[in-house]
Amino acid sequence: MASPPPSTAPARLVVLVSGSGTNLQALLDAIGDDPEGFGAQIVAVGADRSGIAGLERAERAGLPTFVCRVKDHATREEWDAALAAATAGYRPDLVVSAGFMKIVGKEFLARFGGRFINTHPALLPSFPGAHGVRDALAYGVKVTGCTVHFVDDGVDTGPIIAQGVVEVTEEDTAEGEAALHERIKEIERKLLVEAVGRLARDGYRIEGRKVHLGHVGE
Repeated sequence: MASPPPSTAPARLVVLVSGSGTNLQALLDAIGDDPEGFGAQIVAVGADRSGIAGLERAERAGLPTFVCRVKDHATREEWDAALAAATAGYRPDLVVSAGFMKIVGKEFLARFGGRFINTHPALLPSFPGAHGVRDALAYGVKVTGCTVHFVDDGVDTGPIIAQGVVEVTEEDTAEGEAALHERIKEIERKLLVEAVGRLARDGYRIEGRKVHLGHVGE
């Protein structure tokens, strides 16, 4: 699976959020007033709930927003189809989960498989799921970190784009999990910005589980 060849126009990004939107802000700051230089522009921000800081960040940046709440739909499948349709309306080249806390379904992946990017606060394939930081600490690892990956139909099982390492110190305990998580988030924001920029500027190919940046063989 390969991305379209790079063009002179910036790639179109739809960013999905569920909370404070710090990863969204990192992308906004990196793109700034030079989407051509970064290689991408955010064309819309979507959320699974209203009244969150992430949407406020988008509105301050003058970006279109949309909200697609699970409880407004009769089934999870109907919500997934509505989210896919709302996202598709902005014709994205890439979709970025920036702290989006819902698992998408078949319809969304049918439209955006191989183009939907997520972050995870552990070094996948170790410690997938909702408690990656806690699970890594409990296991006693000496290093942990974060992963930027494409989303597939598993739980944190998609092809890995990039990873960043964070040392676990003696001060990192189960009670102090939040401090470790904050250090991971700092690396995560930088890694996400770098990965999205490179995917947008250089293109990529997915061969099995491997992601090759740039148009190899073209």
